[in-house]
Amino acid sequence: MTNRLAAALADYPWDALQPAKQRAAEHPGGIVDLSIGTPVDDTPAVAVEALAAAGNSPGYPTVAGPPELRSAVAGYLGRRTSATVDPGAVLPTIGSKEFVAWLPTQLALGPDDVVVVPEAAYPTYAAGATIAGCRVVATDDLDRWDDVRPRLVWLNSPSNPTGRIFDVDQLRARVDRARALGAVVASDECYLEFAWDVPAVSVLDPRVCGGDHTGLLAVHSLSKIANLAGYRAGFVAGDPQVIADLTMIRRHAGMIISRPVQQAMIALLGTDEHIEQQRGRYRARRDLLRPALERVGLVVDHSQGSLYLWVTDPDGDCWKTVDRLAEIGILVGPGAFYGQNCGDHVRVALTATDERIRAAVKRLAAL
Repeated sequence: MTNRLAAALADYPWDALQPAKQRAAEHPGGIVDLSIGTPVDDTPAVAVEALAAAGNSPGYPTVAGPPELRSAVAGYLGRRTSATVDPGAVLPTIGSKEFVAWLPTQLALGPDDVVVVPEAAYPTYAAGATIAGCRVVATDDLDRWDDVRPRLVWLNSPSNPTGRIFDVDQLRARVDRARALGAVVASDECYLEFAWDVPAVSVLDPRVCGGDHTGLLAVHSLSKIANLAGYRAGFVAGDPQVIADLTMIRRHAGMIISRPVQQAMIALLGTDEHIEQQRGRYRARRDLLRPALERVGLVVDHSQGSLYLWVTDPDGDCWKTVDRLAEIGILVGPGAFYGQNCGDHVRVALTATDERIRAAVKRLAAL
């Protein structure tokens, strides 16, 4: 029996990278894998210690988490994004990907509804809409929103994959248009801490939303800022009523972060030291890798923020660029994974060790 949903989602994009990955792995110095955004640095000791201390957790945790966790999230957002958030309007999530994938379903959207995603976008936005049976429209044109009348709009600044950052006016225009259409705005802010060339702003910033979080959700992950990808720890904050509805649904569905992970989140969100350390690591890797790519004739577009460089070759074919770099043992992600109009770019991740970044720079210099 054919599973129609599995068929609709099609093959997992990264499976198509296997031939290039194998070729890159044959390099005498080993592969430099810059194709995915998996953290490689150590998880901060404060999280490891908090996780271990809460290891004896025989009871069930709560979906909403303890008051200390919600207060820690609100405190973090206040310090780092200038957003004043009621701790009651916070919901911990099992990482951010599961939330992205299930949000349209949990908003009770269906075949009659449209989900707008960016033209160059994290594929899970569209996958979540497909799971809910919605129509997906990939557009950056605000005027087109009026034509399709979306129920949910995904924003992503700094962007994955392009690294583009929206300023206050650009974000406010999108929030105003979505509100006029009655759409929920879900802002993926997993890379908000990694703004390199210009400031990055949260959709919950009062300059964007006027201090009113109605219809707004800001999605965050501790995978990037604290190397907690293996813990599956994230959170969403914003519209109190939407958060309350999502919390109730997730209580019924048993979508709960483990208690030890909740304690690790509390410990991490109470301090900014580990965030600044990680920012420094990624900035240093970017400062090495970007000029090395440019010296061999590759062009870096956008890339004002995030943990990626959005790179194109004068030939303008992402798969040719993938193959060219695989020959020297460097694996990058083809832009075709991120949108119909992205086939001329590749995404180059900064999430490799200092040693692997230096190896990539050396190999590029040899070209």
